[in-house]
Amino acid sequence: MIKSSLFFLLLGLLALGFWLSAEFKVIVAGVAVFLFGMLSLQRGFKFFTGGMLERIMRSATNNVLKRLLFGIVTTTLVQSSSLVSVLVISFISAGLLDLAAGIGIIYGANIGTTTGAWLVAGFGLKVDISNYAMPLLAFGVLLQLTRPKSFQGMGHILLGLGFLFLGIQYMKDGFDAFKESIDLSQYAMTGMRGLLLYVLVGIVVTVIIQASGATMVLIIAALATHQISYENALALAIGSNIGTTITAVIGAFGANIGGKRLAGAHVLFNVLTGLLAILFLRQFVFLVDLLCQGLDIANDNYTLKLAMFHTLFNLVGVIIMLPFSDLMARFLEKVMQEKRTAVDSPRFLNTSALQFPDTAVKSVQHETHHLYENATHIMLKAIGLHRRDVYSEQDLNEVIMKYRAIKDYDIDEAYERNVKGLYSAIIEFVSQARFSWEMKQSGRLYWLREANLKLVEAVKDTKHLQKNLLRHSGSYNRYLVDEYQRIRYQIALVIRELQKIKDTVVVNELPLLSLDTLKGRIKEQRQAAIETIENLIREHKISAEAGTSLLNDNAYVYDIQKNLLSMAETVFINHATASVQAEKEMVLTDHEMFEVIQSKAAIDHE
Repeated sequence: MIKSSLFFLLLGLLALGFWLSAEFKVIVAGVAVFLFGMLSLQRGFKFFTGGMLERIMRSATNNVLKRLLFGIVTTTLVQSSSLVSVLVISFISAGLLDLAAGIGIIYGANIGTTTGAWLVAGFGLKVDISNYAMPLLAFGVLLQLTRPKSFQGMGHILLGLGFLFLGIQYMKDGFDAFKESIDLSQYAMTGMRGLLLYVLVGIVVTVIIQASGATMVLIIAALATHQISYENALALAIGSNIGTTITAVIGAFGANIGGKRLAGAHVLFNVLTGLLAILFLRQFVFLVDLLCQGLDIANDNYTLKLAMFHTLFNLVGVIIMLPFSDLMARFLEKVMQEKRTAVDSPRFLNTSALQFPDTAVKSVQHETHHLYENATHIMLKAIGLHRRDVYSEQDLNEVIMKYRAIKDYDIDEAYERNVKGLYSAIIEFVSQARFSWEMKQSGRLYWLREANLKLVEAVKDTKHLQKNLLRHSGSYNRYLVDEYQRIRYQIALVIRELQKIKDTVVVNELPLLSLDTLKGRIKEQRQAAIETIENLIREHKISAEAGTSLLNDNAYVYDIQKNLLSMAETVFINHATASVQAEKEMVLTDHEMFEVIQSKAAIDHE
């Protein structure tokens, strides 16, 4: 309601401004064209990501210097700290970055976003850059009409640059014409009151425009035409730096607690840096004059001095706060606690990750691990066992004997609480990831979706098994009891072995071959169980009715094991590594596996 009211109020003010002043119309058009150029530039760079940007980010988190450089270079290229913030938030939400590493990248992005002011102040105001904009727009449109995606991406980039240049020229021309009718410099204010007022104006303008880069261009254009004083321009620059944090906060709305903490770090850094610039403004101005003198920048070149100030106070803020990144991360983790809900919710899925293919895949993979932990917990509880015992080094037969009595467990309620919501969220997330099927990430998402389906089916099969397990595990017929204890053992064994494969980090342990061995083992167990049940029926040790139930339940067990193994092959093993590719050549097919089992059975029979 409030957002809608503010939106219509803004539309009304714009309409009033257009009616009162033609020059205002030109300035606002320049801002709109500039913002459209930023969007085109970002869209163009996304054509070239295909996972590349994500891979670079993963390798750029080894140390503090790399994080800073990644933030600086990426923001300089795309001219948007917001895009970098969204990327970092999605990485933290997907569990690919820790909070301290994300904070380091955000620090670099704050420095990188100041490069636009240098471009405008040093180049954009000295020449008629609209002359450069026209060829860029023409070539950009032509490249967008081509089929290759790389050409389309380059077309978006050229269009973006063209619109950026055109927007800068419109704003410059608007302020040039504006000063002939209204002299805004008469509203200049000095002292602390003027400083704080113009900081507030800078915050408000940036919040409205949602781009600190566009705000800085406006400030530089107004300063170049003497519509605002140098002192007030400095205050506006501080305000724009604080106002840009609102974009990060909005970007964190769809993120998990990790993304919200990063947005909090962004706000803390920019606000504290802004306060630092306000408190030590005189010292910063003195340092700017000193540096500009050393760089042969004229003393009355206020636009370049503003660009220097913008970079300087951000740089000083980074130098002061960088050593405290880990402390800030711990503070935010303590203050911003994750809310516990009755129904388990996704930990790694967020809408910002959908913009980056590799990040989307990693988000789903981590969420699948989350679903696996919940699903196996439910399955073990349904058969009367505890995860801590199954994952321990204790002999499984001893564990089964320790918990011979099985307590009734509401598997339906547990499914609704810990599985259904997660599974639905994963399916919805995968459906929204509309990447081209030419991309490997799309195929990976398809298999991850299938892996989650296998997990859900395994839980449902456990529910079908639970009824007879509860009824017959306490039977007076010891043969029947032994068979159901064996069923519990088989399920627990697969979950224990999969946990070992999941935790395997040493490549030489060949997890795929371990999975292959496990497949052979469950086929042998099934065949042995069928033969045992048939013998028990034939020898009248169990009734035919009980034997039929046992055969059906063993079929459920086999389906549970197959589904879990199929899921593990997709989720726990990295199929991209050369070692796994080599293993795949050694792995037996189902047909070959059946022949081996038959041959072994024939040898044993002889």
